[in-house]
Amino acid sequence: MTFNVLLQYILPHRALSRVVYWATRWTFKPWKNFLISTIVRNYQVNMAEATQPDPLAYQHFNAFFTRKLRPDARQADSDAASVISPADGKISQMGKIVDGRIFQAKGQEYTAGELLGDEASATPYRNGSFATIYLSPRDYHRVHMPLKGTLKETVHVPGRIFSVAPFAVEAIPRLFARNERLVCHFEGEHGPFVVVMVGAILVSSVATVWDGLVIPPYASSIRRKSFAGQNITLERFAEMARFNMGSTVILLFPDGMTELDALPSQQAVKVGQRMGALLKH
Repeated sequence: MTFNVLLQYILPHRALSRVVYWATRWTFKPWKNFLISTIVRNYQVNMAEATQPDPLAYQHFNAFFTRKLRPDARQADSDAASVISPADGKISQMGKIVDGRIFQAKGQEYTAGELLGDEASATPYRNGSFATIYLSPRDYHRVHMPLKGTLKETVHVPGRIFSVAPFAVEAIPRLFARNERLVCHFEGEHGPFVVVMVGAILVSSVATVWDGLVIPPYASSIRRKSFAGQNITLERFAEMARFNMGSTVILLFPDGMTELDALPSQQAVKVGQRMGALLKH
């Protein structure tokens, strides 16, 4: 076990994440300008895409980190039958779910039931398909809809807040099924699908367009919230949520609904880019 991996087990995840949550909202100019300038310089952030291109004009670091893009900065794939990327980032893994098991990395895997918080809701995805997208500090941190869908339920699943950087994904068993996460169940025009927002150390803060800030507070037990009958329908490519700091998005689709493209691990993707296609449309 490397030192970096060992740290993931012994660091006080939630305490550190709470400190970072407030530190990234401190409006003291020297502090916020230092943080923003450091990220822009070290990660070569493309501010020309943002509606506010001046990085130091943002009120605090989190406002910069969750910045909006110009309307012409991203476009949805023109084929209405295509499944599009919900986020800017890199493909961690994507492919088939085999007998309920999802590939993580280098011999690591976890089950759809573990990820979603119960076996019953994982049943439609037992032999479906998945895509895992990692967002780095340089990326746009708003998450968009891969398909049109009506929100049915969210499930806030408690857990650890391990790093989701590649070194941790390769070394920590069942990482995505152990981290704090928000599971969003949608009903699409051709079947159900799931968007999972996975938290990470120094991050673990998720806000949705329908509920505002959801994480924190952190959960001590599974929290379910039904949206049945509320008619919250989001169009394909519409913004659905954001990470306050970066993390990972996981998509699940049932067998026979989609055919995902064979994008390799570490392939860069952008919001709106084609990732596959509906099989029935």
